Amino acid sequence: MRAKAINADLDEAVAVDTSTLEWQPSPSGTVWRKRLYLDGLAETGRVTSVVRYEPGASFHAHDHPQGEEILVLDGVFSDEHGDWPAGAYLLNPEGFRHSPFSREGCLIFVRLRQHPGRNRQHVSLNTRVMEWKASNTPGIEFKQLWSQQGYRDCSYLERWAPGASRQQRFANGAEIFVLEGAINYGRQSYPKHTWLRFPAGTSPTLTTADNCELYIRSR
Repeated sequence: MRAKAINADLDEAVAVDTSTLEWQPSPSGTVWRKRLYLDGLAETGRVTSVVRYEPGASFHAHDHPQGEEILVLDGVFSDEHGDWPAGAYLLNPEGFRHSPFSREGCLIFVRLRQHPGRNRQHVSLNTRVMEWKASNTPGIEFKQLWSQQGYRDCSYLERWAPGASRQQRFANGAEIFVLEGAINYGRQSYPKHTWLRFPAGTSPTLTTADNCELYIRSR
């Protein structure tokens, strides 16, 4: 069944404050989601979501065609491969299969069917123990999450000090998810758990008045 597309035009800039969205049910009665992007069939299309597992929630075993990316925001996300606490980052490539669950409940940021290529490296990181590295912009530090030779896309975290500012050209487009604090673009301030997408060729100037932390995926 094809669902109504959500922010499916990649040539459009988008900003969604997820706190304004209602939780919607998933095929599992104990897993809920807020869809930010959907293109294709309701349960098998390309999708970006914030997902909430109730305590004791589980999902049936499934594959991940075109890959899956997960950032654990709160609680502990689990599958038969391990337990992944807040701050964990996972890149599950094509061919990966699991049965996810959460004993005490969790909140995760998920991107599905947007990482094609069977030779992508599987990655599992505890970002909380990784060191921040200086970037080329004063006041901005980063942690590399995923990057692989032969693939154009990459994912990373950034931490911005108060007053930091940068204009960056996203040649192929990019997505940003605000993890802490708020990021400013134009006259708008985008708070924690806002998702932004910038089309290819755009050069936004972003600033922050206070500390903020961002997930960024450059296409």
